[in-house]
Amino acid sequence: MQQFTVPQFIEVEDKIIGPITVRQFIIMIIGGLFMFLEYKLSDFVLFLILAIPTFVIFGTFAFLKINGMPFQYFVLNVVETLKKPKIRVWLKEIITPTVKKKNKEEHPIESLPIEKPLTKSRISDISLIVDTGGIYKGESPTASEFKK
Repeated sequence: MQQFTVPQFIEVEDKIIGPITVRQFIIMIIGGLFMFLEYKLSDFVLFLILAIPTFVIFGTFAFLKINGMPFQYFVLNVVETLKKPKIRVWLKEIITPTVKKKNKEEHPIESLPIEKPLTKSRISDISLIVDTGGIYKGESPTASEFKK
């Protein structure tokens, strides 16, 4: 039987120049190209004003890690969090859907009164009503329920 070596530490990025990884090297090359364009297209004072933020931004994306993850993943998580709603609201509305019978008649499903206490038999009645789509009407009310 042939044996294979299983790679370990697959989450560690390959280092190419000292402690610099391929990702960091590519980000710094792109940042250097931006700074070169800023140098060629502007005078020296404007170059300094533009180059310092460019160096900080690309340096942050290349070398900063938050909770052991690269900074671009942090930025992506922030954007995803901002796109999602912060509060989830459940609108409690009583909706009476209609059920079509075989003879094409429509009738609303009768909603159950909320005032009744929930017992095991009441819960089983409710589940039967939901499972049958409202065709099953539930048990007939007892004399004690009429007194309430």
